Order: sequence, then structure tokens, then C-alpha cells
Amino acid sequence: MTPLEQFLVRAEALLQRVEAMLPLAPREPDWKLGYAYRWRKRSGGASYLQAVAHASQIALSDLHNIAPQKLQIERNTRQFVDGRPANNVLLTGARGTGKSSLIKACLNQFAPDGLRLIEVDKADLAELPDIVDLVAGRPERFIIFCDDLSFEEGESGYKALKVALDGSISAQSDNVLIYATSNRRHLLPERMSDNSGYQHGEDGDLHPGETVEEKISLSERFGLWLSFYPFKQDDYLDIVGHWLASFGCGAAQIAAARADALRWALQRGSRSGRVAWQFAKDYAGKMPHEPS
Repeated sequence: MTPLEQFLVRAEALLQRVEAMLPLAPREPDWKLGYAYRWRKRSGGASYLQAVAHASQIALSDLHNIAPQKLQIERNTRQFVDGRPANNVLLTGARGTGKSSLIKACLNQFAPDGLRLIEVDKADLAELPDIVDLVAGRPERFIIFCDDLSFEEGESGYKALKVALDGSISAQSDNVLIYATSNRRHLLPERMSDNSGYQHGEDGDLHPGETVEEKISLSERFGLWLSFYPFKQDDYLDIVGHWLASFGCGAAQIAAARADALRWALQRGSRSGRVAWQFAKDYAGKMPHEPS
């Protein structure tokens, strides 16, 4: 073997080793498997879309006492599905008030019209460009769903999401929107020191106003903000009644459950839709089984 041939053999072996170390390009899933997907990462580092076998079946009609929020997100999603201009959405506020459920209900409402949902964990947001590239040529409309979103300073996903929303040199794909939920409106923590104004130490920020602007800029890149608030007692009991009825309880049983429902909420320290759902499951599950 000549020196040149030896060199080529070694070069080819080196290239094979390098290729084995590089992450594989994401593969398209079988789009016929469902309408909801999760972005997953294998142990080897390659990421892929995993179809959700049993997606939530919650409907918009199941969500009570959030009519204004429901109207706005349903209208925005319909615009998106119809190919008209629509906004990225940030849903913020009290826990258990229906933020995530509202997004899932929109998916169920518009899935027959071509809407699809991709759930992405906060830790994987740095891969948003790969996800967008993967679906950009598809005829479906995709919502990228980030649940319970918030960041600590220095997390890489923050910058990736900021660029994906409105900051990249490339145009946003017209078949992708981002819907995110958070318990706080400003997705980066705000500290008392941010308001110190011109009271600087020797190592202080020369431009404190710019620091504050940076912390709120991510939220402002969502075109539509929806705020959710704790439920009043009557609203909470109305939701309890709805779920008890869905489990087959009659009007008398629902009325008899009111005191227990209030005690349940007091023990949990919250009158939220989630607490109402949990109580209804517990209460209906303990009801005597009626023979058929």
C-alpha cells in the first residue's frame, strides 16, 4: 500500500469516528400516529418527536369561569389554523386555574382542522431551531407548548426562546406558534437590587434600567398575554358541580357535596379548577356503586 493509500485509509477511519460523535439530525415521526407530540432526547444525544399515545381529551366546554381568556385564545388559534395572522401566547397567573388545560382543549378543538401540538421541556428549549426546521415544510399548523415556564439567570433556554419568538435573522415559520404557561408574568426573577436605581456599589451595573428591560423583554415578545386569577367560592363550587356531573352524580348528590368541597379546598389552601377536579374524583370515587 502506497503512503497516499495509507493516508486515505486513516482519513476515512478518522471521519467515521468523528461522524459517530456528532448528533444525528432529528427524524420526522409518523404523523399519522396522533396530533400531540413530545420532544425527547435519547441517551446518545439524538433528539426526536415522540407521539403521545393518550392525549388529554379535555374540551373547551369543560373549562368554566375563564370565559374572556377562553374567547381570546380560541380566536387566536382559529386565526392561526385558518392561515391568518396570529400571535404567540403567554398564559400567566394563579396555579390550577386552567392555563395548561386551555391549550390542550384548543388542540382538541382544532386538531380536525390540522392543528398539532409539540410539548417541549424547558431544558430542551435550546433545540427550538431544530424543531422549527423539522416542521417548517409540513402542511399542518404546529403549536410549540412550554408548560410552567420560568428561568433562572444564565439558563441557555432563555436566549433560545427569545430568539425563536422574535429575534432571529431568519423569518418565523408561518406554521408555528409558541404557547407558554407560567405562574409569574416576568419569566426571569426580579430582585430588589434591580430597583436600586443609581445606588451603585463599586461593582454595580452602570445601566440598571437596561438590566430591568432585559428581564421583561422575553414576556413582551409574546403578542398575546392572558392572565388568570384565583376563583371565588361560587366559581369553585360551579366547577366542582361540573366535574361531579361528568362522573354521573345527580343534582342532589352535587348539592350534598358542597360542604365537603369547601373543606377540601380549605385543606389544600386553594380554590382552583385543579383542586375542584381532584375533589370530584375523590368524592365520586367513594360514592356507593349502583348495580346495573
